[in-house]
Amino acid sequence: MLTRLAIRNIVLIEALELDFGRGLGVLTGETGAGKSILLDALGLVLGNRADSGLVRAGEDKASVTASFEFAALPSGISELLEDADIEIEEGEPLILRRQLKADGGSKAFVNDQSVSVALLREMAAHLVELHGQHDDRGLVNPRGHRALLDRFAGADAARVEDYWRKWRGTEDALAQARQALEDARADQDLLLAHLAELTALEPQAGEEARLAETRATMQKGEKLSGDLEELRHIWEGSDSPLAALRVAARRLDRIAPEHPLLAEALAALDRAVIEAGEAEEKLQSAAEALEHDPQALEAAETRLFDLRALARKHRCEVDELPTKMREFRKALESIEGGEAELDALEAAAKEASQRYRAEAEALHANRVAAALRLDEAVARELVPLKLDAARFRTAVADLPEDRWGPHGMDSVEFLISTNPGADFAPLNKIASGGELSRFILALKVALAEQGGAATVIFDEIDRGVGGAVASAIGERLARLAADGQLLAVTHSPQVAARGRTHYMIAKSSEGTVTRTGVVLLDDAGRQEEIARMLSGAEVTPEARAQADRLLEKA
Repeated sequence: MLTRLAIRNIVLIEALELDFGRGLGVLTGETGAGKSILLDALGLVLGNRADSGLVRAGEDKASVTASFEFAALPSGISELLEDADIEIEEGEPLILRRQLKADGGSKAFVNDQSVSVALLREMAAHLVELHGQHDDRGLVNPRGHRALLDRFAGADAARVEDYWRKWRGTEDALAQARQALEDARADQDLLLAHLAELTALEPQAGEEARLAETRATMQKGEKLSGDLEELRHIWEGSDSPLAALRVAARRLDRIAPEHPLLAEALAALDRAVIEAGEAEEKLQSAAEALEHDPQALEAAETRLFDLRALARKHRCEVDELPTKMREFRKALESIEGGEAELDALEAAAKEASQRYRAEAEALHANRVAAALRLDEAVARELVPLKLDAARFRTAVADLPEDRWGPHGMDSVEFLISTNPGADFAPLNKIASGGELSRFILALKVALAEQGGAATVIFDEIDRGVGGAVASAIGERLARLAADGQLLAVTHSPQVAARGRTHYMIAKSSEGTVTRTGVVLLDDAGRQEEIARMLSGAEVTPEARAQADRLLEKA
């Protein structure tokens, strides 16, 4: 509920802090005292359009701060705070603040964190429900009527939403499968041609690197073939260096025992023979490795060029060609299995549609029955509120199939007819603001705790009525406020007497400076203010006695 409202430099209000509690709080004061200023200030902190004319004359800026406390944070508020990255500890108040500059600029804050004005406006729907002369939100807004009727009916609309999502999910899957099959069929000939090309080559992963390496090796062998051939002639034959070394070694072997130096020379010569032999083997191996077949080189080059050309055609890397081939095969296979998949999806979609329709039709029947009960409940409230010639109807209309949704097959709207024979029209089309407020009150009483914001405010709901009607309004306001918080701006002493708390708004002047202030009245103050409301400018003993009777009765 709203626990505190702090206002600085708004029109005639220089500085004001108001504390609010549970139950019915009434705000009274003479005409022109500034009751509308309070509502304008509250509207500003709830995201209404900023008007620089609200800034007190001679001041640079104004501000309004509203504090709200909850036993448990409403889910709607929690979601908005989470989206805005604002954390609130359990039991911590929610504090909204709006600053307005004289040049028209404004800033918004939630718990001292800068936010958009749009966020304040979204929060307002969960915090304060204002019913006044130009009400365009709350119960007047048709967008909320369906949810209110469902709560009144005790209907489980969540089941319909669940079946709707399942139905739409299967329909989406079916549409995607149909489109995929159509696309595959349209490309079938092209897929077959692509697959034939790939199958003919049968590309392997890593094949490009292997072919490139083989090609480079054979090209290198072709380049070195002349040099290797010359070396082969040098190392082969009876006059090769290795043969000469071996002959020298055999001759030295016969005379080596004759002198130690000869033995050392033989050992060195043996090592040279071994090294030369190894060199010959390496040359032979190199020649074999670099040996090339012109036809094999041409075949490797041809395949490498074919693979790269096909990769360019499919706009991929050569190593991705095997994956492409599998994709084409899968696409062709999907055409063959597509009909079976479509049959299964069509059956699932049909079943989901039937379940949704069954649940939505049951919800429709529940809504129609609840609408009749709600109409009767509102009708009972209209007579005491001097609206006995008016009629109320909850219109539950069938929607065309293309407008069905997670909330069912119906549109729901509260309609009224203010005069006998007049057509029914939406609540917000009613001519009289006072009548609208009383209709809203009747509807609120009928709906009891079936929805609405944490704090409800009625602005001059008693305009143009008095006596028994005003007393009936006061009784109903008090009943509505019993388990919550309701604030009423009123000119009626019968309504004011019902208040649990009573605030008097007054205007005072000092020279050329005019200020508006608000006072929380005690018992004596309440008696005097209600007596003033009864008698006018001069408060008489009879008015005080009548005020006492109203307070005692309340």
